[in-house]
Amino acid sequence: MIATQKHPARRNPLRSGRKNVHERWSSRGIFVLAAGGAAIGFNNFWQFPYLAIEHGGGAFLIVYLLSVLLIGLPLLMAEFALGRSGRASPIGAFRFMTQRARANPLWKVVGWMGVLSVFLILSYLSVIAGWVIAYMLRAAFGVYAGLTADGMSAQFAQMVKDPERQLFWHTLFMTITMLVAARGVRHGLETVVRYAVPLLLGVLLALTVYVATTDAFAHAVSVFFLPDFSKLTGMGVLAAVSHAFFSLGLGAGAMLMYGAYLGADAPIPRLSFYVVGLDTLTSLAVSLVVLSILFAGNVELSSGPSLVFQSLPLAFDHIPYGRILIVVFFGLLVVAALTSAISLAEPVMVWLSEQFGMSLQRSAILCGIGAWSLGVITILSFHDWAFSFQLFGVVRNLGFFDVMQVLTAHVLLPVSGILIAFFTGWALKPDMMREALPLRQAWLYRAWLWLLRLVIPVLLLIVLFNLPELFA
Repeated sequence: MIATQKHPARRNPLRSGRKNVHERWSSRGIFVLAAGGAAIGFNNFWQFPYLAIEHGGGAFLIVYLLSVLLIGLPLLMAEFALGRSGRASPIGAFRFMTQRARANPLWKVVGWMGVLSVFLILSYLSVIAGWVIAYMLRAAFGVYAGLTADGMSAQFAQMVKDPERQLFWHTLFMTITMLVAARGVRHGLETVVRYAVPLLLGVLLALTVYVATTDAFAHAVSVFFLPDFSKLTGMGVLAAVSHAFFSLGLGAGAMLMYGAYLGADAPIPRLSFYVVGLDTLTSLAVSLVVLSILFAGNVELSSGPSLVFQSLPLAFDHIPYGRILIVVFFGLLVVAALTSAISLAEPVMVWLSEQFGMSLQRSAILCGIGAWSLGVITILSFHDWAFSFQLFGVVRNLGFFDVMQVLTAHVLLPVSGILIAFFTGWALKPDMMREALPLRQAWLYRAWLWLLRLVIPVLLLIVLFNLPELFA
């Protein structure tokens, strides 16, 4: 994470207001792969297909693409620009930019929110990724072959209720993540994304080609792309706006951290567009694969973990080569989880290095142990640790895992996204970001600025106060 092996962060220049120097991406292409890999996550696989079909197919896609252009792309540009200008962890970057703009010191809280968000998400993402690894290996040995829907449901319930088995897979995934992150940007992160992300995209393309040969593909294309505006309600619009925000990993510290490694001459608008395009195209391809497999297997569409761990294994078992393809599909999820997890660990590790002068390896160990410990609590919470919890008037019976999701998805991420937009649009002087965003037309910069000042905060506020219904 830091430019030299001696870790200049030990001098903690941020306390004197100086920028911290980090490693740089070896190329812009690697940066796009890394940021795209960080954005591609479980939501692309288990939420987007369901949302599209539930809210009118092509009608939902139109609103989603508009939301990406009006919210996702401008906010992603802001996070990359803030990261490159701050050259530090989200906490250090906001501290430096606040001092530079002579803004209220309380803006530093946004950086803390970002680091806290990625740390919490990493803790339970590792648990879910452990499930995926377990399912991939069990599918390879034919455990799910011939099971009925009830049998598949029982298998998943057995997994979730077995803390010892979950602990092993959670530990394995967290260890792999930290071993990669501890090697730094050039030797760890870049090495993984250089091969893992192209592999993910290549396998996804192969799966798309395969499902295109099935009879169910035409039906999948029809229901997914043809607009049905009668199904597009107000909640459908909010779901599209929400997914455009969450799918890109905005509001957390990951994208801001990746921006800190960009070179001074990197064209942030163009690179941001590539990252958004990569995430969007992946969502479309994944949706066609998922829908085609479900239709071919005559299995009802669902969302969330039930889609990945129950519906899809059942559907794959009813199509040609399904027992091989299900292993490949879970392999895709493992790669997506790994690239996302590394991006979540990065801001925490860099902050530990800045604050305490730790070496890269020690910060990885401390981050890994902390996130692993929270993950253990999450695993135990799937048993009897639940309590009544009220949010915006909605009462639910929640466990620790649910609380972590509520805290991150319902509170920290959207609030952080709103504050990032306000900070960039209002707290910083209008010309401070102009040099970071070399837009050829002056009106494009002004449009970007006013999107951050007004449009994005208003839309995210509306989403924030409707999240209980969206996640219900």
